[in-house]
Amino acid sequence: MDWLLAIIEWIKGLGPTVMLPIIIFVIGLILGAKPGRAFRSAVTIGIAFVGINLVIGLMWTNLGDAAQAMVDRTGVTLDVVDVGWPAAAAIAFGGTVGTWIIPLSILVNIIMLVVRGTKTLNVDIWNFWHFAFTGALVYAISQNLALALATAALNAAIALFLADWTAPGVQDFYGVPTISIPHGFSAAYVPIAIPLNKLIDAIPGLNKLDADPDAIQRRFGVLGEPIVVGVVIGFILGCLAWLGDATVGNFGVQLQKILVLAINLGAVMLLMPRMVAILMEGLIPISESAREFMKTRFAGGEFYIGLDSAILIGHPAAIATGLIMVPITIGLAILLSALGVNRILPFADLAVIPFMVCMFAPITRGNIVRGVIIATIVIAIGLILGTSIAGLHTAAAIDAKFDMPEGATQIASICDGTNPLTWLLLNFSKLGGWIGWIIAVAIFGVVMFLYKRNPTAWEIAAGGPKPEEVPAAEG
Repeated sequence: MDWLLAIIEWIKGLGPTVMLPIIIFVIGLILGAKPGRAFRSAVTIGIAFVGINLVIGLMWTNLGDAAQAMVDRTGVTLDVVDVGWPAAAAIAFGGTVGTWIIPLSILVNIIMLVVRGTKTLNVDIWNFWHFAFTGALVYAISQNLALALATAALNAAIALFLADWTAPGVQDFYGVPTISIPHGFSAAYVPIAIPLNKLIDAIPGLNKLDADPDAIQRRFGVLGEPIVVGVVIGFILGCLAWLGDATVGNFGVQLQKILVLAINLGAVMLLMPRMVAILMEGLIPISESAREFMKTRFAGGEFYIGLDSAILIGHPAAIATGLIMVPITIGLAILLSALGVNRILPFADLAVIPFMVCMFAPITRGNIVRGVIIATIVIAIGLILGTSIAGLHTAAAIDAKFDMPEGATQIASICDGTNPLTWLLLNFSKLGGWIGWIIAVAIFGVVMFLYKRNPTAWEIAAGGPKPEEVPAAEG
């Protein structure tokens, strides 16, 4: 099997910006697109993701510096180090489970497509690491590879279900037809966000507050435009990070760092939607081919292309909520540590918070205040869960031969170390090995059955349009 392992490792080494265009090109040909058109679409999509990653990198670099400064200013020392998602992905792919996760997840997707268990073809192969991470934790506690792979496969199946469930809301709110998001991190928070949003609906005053980006812009004019909002949030974050910090230097140096952060975050608010627009330019021909393919072969059938949630985080509601949550998350970590339920000091993964909240936006219709409230509750829960499995996270890192940070005895990450779905699947496996896995499968089967009985109601709850809001089909 050495040749198969070598192929899998080679595919991993391509990275998403090369892997995705190849997959899209093959899918385009299968769907009947002309080779030239399929090739152009695939290359355009790959280039768009290069641009998206560049903008995300700009955000991570600047936000990471500010986050480090805010963390340092707290003077709090917690013993679980937030190593960030790149380290978590390396642990997931580098471990025993990660070797097999790509063929396993593809097999799960094919089976579910054949039995009509999903409408999503997940081409976001790079993010299969989320499923491998869950499997790695199960392997760390059980040393049972079969159980770990079965748990990773169940995680992949649940991600496809969540992608189908949220697809109408994502497509309607973000304007991305034929797209779904089977992202193991972003989609996992939807089942929590929906009841929390319903709870806000029952709170007088708060339930009437209109705080989506359009409403903010109408109220504040130019000051409410996304670029200006990004600059203002960046300025505030910069002040929290550096203003009055003597270790940074004099006031001029502090102001310089603050203004640079403000402009760079304003740039993120402007550039990210432009990169997503390029992505959509490449996806439109593939979407049209998919629609024709399903129309001619499966009457009334639908087909979704599963992509990374990175295509969503450029929306003002998502990125503004994510940026506001940075100081709140640090404050939560300190408060919860004082209560004795948190040992994680967020740092490296603070920049992934927009990925966490981007799936809230369809549910809240872009209401930033609601998004912040929901995110605050979700992150507080996540820090507690992440603390409880930090030992297993560390054991999985050791299995993957991950180089531990100097002086660190335990590690964690906001992305996936505080993921409630990962935590649930891990605890089902702890419940009784295969018995726990069977119980988890049975619960998933019941949820799928209930969803199939009335998918429209479920989709509306997840932010999808109501039937009267859907434009009549042409012809």
